[in-house]
Amino acid sequence: MTLKRNTIPRHGVVRVHTFPPLRKNRHGEMAHGGASLDPAEYQQQLMNGFQEGLNNGYEQGLEQGREEGYQAGHQQGYDAGLQKGRSEGKIAGRHLFEQASQPFAGLSQQLQQVLDEHEQRRRTELLQLVEKVTRQVIRCELALQPTQLLALVDEALSSLPEAPSRLKVSLNPLEFARISEAEPQKVAEWGMVADESLEPGECRVETDTSDMDVGCSHRLDQCMDVLTQTLTATENADE
Repeated sequence: MTLKRNTIPRHGVVRVHTFPPLRKNRHGEMAHGGASLDPAEYQQQLMNGFQEGLNNGYEQGLEQGREEGYQAGHQQGYDAGLQKGRSEGKIAGRHLFEQASQPFAGLSQQLQQVLDEHEQRRRTELLQLVEKVTRQVIRCELALQPTQLLALVDEALSSLPEAPSRLKVSLNPLEFARISEAEPQKVAEWGMVADESLEPGECRVETDTSDMDVGCSHRLDQCMDVLTQTLTATENADE
């Protein structure tokens, strides 16, 4: 149907205006501008589209959530398994190493014991060598200068709190003979006598209050004791 209306132009000429025809939808209903003229059906189509979009969004969200959850769970499980495997591997490796190293530990202890025994023998032999050489040097010195024993006697008498009323100095017969020729005054003053029981370099001083061994062997023994203690202290410090 076409509607016409009369319009009056500004110059008084009458022109007829033609309205566009109304379109019909697929159901034969009249529509204008593409909108349905049936509100109930239009509302139902909106609800159907909303529900379909809701269902599709839910399915897509569920699938995406599953995928992301799987990926996150897989990564967490991988990390946890890796950490656990490393920890258990370290423990197992340490256990195997300890088992494998037990024979070496025993060999190391045996080797250390052998080294300690060798070091002890070496120090003992060194002390014995020092003592032997020192005694030989003393004997040579006394053979050349037997009067050196007089210095030992004088030192012993100086250590007494007061001069003794009785004094006797015993020497080896050979050294007594040599000192008697070199220092006869000291022999008379200190009452020196020969004693065959004394070794060369030995000297004994007897007073009314004391009996002192001032021979070279006694002094050497004291020096060797100090040297032995020093070496022992050094050995303990090295351990």
